[in-house]
Amino acid sequence: MKKIPVILITLFLVISMALMINLNKIESEEAFLNEDYFLIIGHRGASGYAPEHTIESYKLADEMGADYIEIDLQMTKDGVLIAMHDDTVDRTTDGTGMVNEMTLEEIKELDAGSWFNEKNPDIYNEAFVGLTVPTLKEIIEEFGDSVNYYIETKAPHQNPGMEKSLLSLLNEYALLENPLSGEVIIQSFSEESLKIIHNSDSSIPLIQLQGKNDIKKMTKQKFKEINKYAIGIGPSFKYIDKQYIDNAKNEGLVVHPYTIDDPLNIEEIATWGATGVFTNDIKAAEVIAQ
Repeated sequence: MKKIPVILITLFLVISMALMINLNKIESEEAFLNEDYFLIIGHRGASGYAPEHTIESYKLADEMGADYIEIDLQMTKDGVLIAMHDDTVDRTTDGTGMVNEMTLEEIKELDAGSWFNEKNPDIYNEAFVGLTVPTLKEIIEEFGDSVNYYIETKAPHQNPGMEKSLLSLLNEYALLENPLSGEVIIQSFSEESLKIIHNSDSSIPLIQLQGKNDIKKMTKQKFKEINKYAIGIGPSFKYIDKQYIDNAKNEGLVVHPYTIDDPLNIEEIATWGATGVFTNDIKAAEVIAQ
């Protein structure tokens, strides 16, 4: 008889642990839709501390506690998706030329890290010398499901088929099996690109990026229209105010402004009701988020 209480206690502990695991899972899922959770998105990785869009930059962003690593996508001449913001390699490598006019082999020959040391001699790091431009596949193989990905389709009009290649790769690595987990968010300035993805899989969370002119044109109806294919908006911080955020949230949209490094500005948009921020300075954002 004395064994019964022990069995009951053990059973209680097992059930309690299972419930806790399940609750934690629920809390982690759809965090990108939770207004009480302020997302920190590592802009091009930890680009304030390492060369943008390199494996080292993404690793550092993860170590610093970013909720997402942002990856801008360009497509090479031979149809490979790589991590690069500009449509040329000029700014962030020692080469020159349009990305879509160069093969992956040509791009892999470039140094994608030394420029950062030259620009930031106070935080010079020998490990950055000779870093290469990573492909999206290499990034996914490096991090797997240990990080969350915030991916942007850049200049999709110059790279037809980018969306199909992106979804194919994400599916290959089973990153879209549970879209509501928020493991992958896709963003673009191109409404057409987002709608291509939405029409392919309406469960994938999408973000409509907006610049100055887009923001100026926003009306209640336009917020409603965006809500038909996207879960939120990524506006330039310079051109928004609290009313803009209120209007977006009233239509059920999350708001992730870009790109803010000043802690006071990050705190300001948090008090306005923004649900996340793109930042080069993850350390500054972490302080505010806490």
